[in-house]
Amino acid sequence: MSTTNDIILRPRFKFEKPEKHQVLLQLFKDAKTNQSDFIIVVVDGHVFIKYPKHKQHFWSPQLHLEINEITNDTSEVKGLFGPNPTVWTFFMFVHFFLAGTFIALGIWAYSNWVIKTSVFPQLSGMAIIIVAWIGLYIAGTFGKISSKDDMLALKDFMNKTLNQNYF
Repeated sequence: MSTTNDIILRPRFKFEKPEKHQVLLQLFKDAKTNQSDFIIVVVDGHVFIKYPKHKQHFWSPQLHLEINEITNDTSEVKGLFGPNPTVWTFFMFVHFFLAGTFIALGIWAYSNWVIKTSVFPQLSGMAIIIVAWIGLYIAGTFGKISSKDDMLALKDFMNKTLNQNYF
C-alpha cells in the first residue's frame, strides 16, 4: 500500500527499533528536561510531542507516539501526526452535525416527494451541506500544508531523540 496518498489528513507511520520500550520512553523523558523547543508528555507507553503555547497557531500539529514491546529487545513505534485535539474535535463535531442534518434533510425530501410537494428547499440544503463538506476538506488540507514545516521539525526531533533516522 502506498503511503503517498494525498487524502490523508493525519499521517501515520510505524517502525521497529532494536531497543527495550522502557529505554525508548526514558529517552523522551530525558529529552523533556534537556530542551525547551517542545512540550513532551510521557504517559505509560504514549509520548505526546507538541509546541509550547507561545509557538502554537491554529494549525499547529502534534506528534503522538505509541511505543510497544514486541520482544524483550525490540520495540514498535507507531506515530500519528495530528492537529491540536481541540481543533480535531471541533472538525469532527462539525462533520457529524452536517451528516445528521444531511440525513434529516434527505428524509424530509423523501417525505415531501412521496406526498408530491416541493423538495427544492431540502435538496438545496443538501447541496449546501455538500459544499460545506468540500470546504472542510479544503480547510483541513490547507492546515496540513501550512503546518508541514512544523511536522518536519517534530519528526526531526523524534529522530534525534531516538538517535536514528526513520522515514
